[in-house]
Amino acid sequence: MLKKIYLMTPGPTPVPDEVRLAEAQPIIHHRTKEFTEIFNQVSEDIKIVFKTKNPVLIFASSGTGAMEAAVVNTLSPGDKVLAITGGKFGERWRDICKAFGLNTLTIDPEWGDRADPKDVERMLNEHPDIKAVFAVLSETSTGTLGPIKELGEIIKDRDNTIFVVDAISGLGACNIEVDEWGVDICVTGSQKGLMMPPGLAFVSISDKAMKFVETSKLPKYYWDFKAMLKSKAKGQTAYTPAVSLIVGLKSALDLIKQEGMDNILARHHLLAEATREAVKTIGLELFSKYPADSVTAIKAPQGIDGETLKKQMDTKYGVKVAGGQAHLKGKIIRIAHLGYMGPFDTITAIAALEMALNDLGYPVELGKGVKKALEIIYKGWK
Repeated sequence: MLKKIYLMTPGPTPVPDEVRLAEAQPIIHHRTKEFTEIFNQVSEDIKIVFKTKNPVLIFASSGTGAMEAAVVNTLSPGDKVLAITGGKFGERWRDICKAFGLNTLTIDPEWGDRADPKDVERMLNEHPDIKAVFAVLSETSTGTLGPIKELGEIIKDRDNTIFVVDAISGLGACNIEVDEWGVDICVTGSQKGLMMPPGLAFVSISDKAMKFVETSKLPKYYWDFKAMLKSKAKGQTAYTPAVSLIVGLKSALDLIKQEGMDNILARHHLLAEATREAVKTIGLELFSKYPADSVTAIKAPQGIDGETLKKQMDTKYGVKVAGGQAHLKGKIIRIAHLGYMGPFDTITAIAALEMALNDLGYPVELGKGVKKALEIIYKGWK
């Protein structure tokens, strides 16, 4: 039977036709007025997604590159920092900090849970020399939403501590108000909520963070914020940019402006709620105690391997979802509702899940979860 492919992973996510066509245009040279006009436009428009007035730098890299850039531009060897883990990407903050010789303290929530802001406040009071707190908005590996607003309230008035957030899978799906919440550095990547292929990374930098940039002594060259900001003032990047991706980014941001950030966040919440309630209706359990609106982590039912379930949804029904990482491999699957995804993508994913479960011997009344998703989507459709 003809099998159409549905990409329901939390990155890369589907790319709109408008963006793909923009990227397919003949390439232009990056040291030209034509490129400068596009670059200046996207540098301003991207602030809408971050909800910031701060400068946003654009690197040709994955999101992890932006994470490393955030570390090496603000800190010095031996500085004390606090990394909040609780998943694969919180652990990445920890590992990057350790790689650069930072004195790295951690708060380690159980995977699927999140840090208690009171524990973070206690740690900061016990260690007033902590220079930076690293957290994750949407922990992709567990589908968990971090308490970013609450943490920002604790950190924003501490002049000697900056707040650094990985919003790679969260930006554009889960609300984050960079300026209002006191986020000093926020990083993201192009292949999630921005509806782009992988290859671009973004870093917003507050005035408070810039004071740390001025005194940082960790080594950097490509990642140097000062060099990038100097070039940005001229409508350029310090080094060769990913020209076609930046042209595509303009198209993606045009779509985002057309829909409006409030509507985008509402759409993600609606799809997330429909997914969560549908899987509970067919007897499955959510993995996260604080589910994010970017991706839903679902426990594989007893007797069924999550990797086998993921493979069945893909090979038979063409719906590609993500599996578990590290010790969660085989224990969960993750269905995204992120970026260029709409109601019928979610309905398709739930239908494929129901059929794949039946194939593997877990009895599901076909259409039961789909019906629940439809009810929620229909009620919330605007």
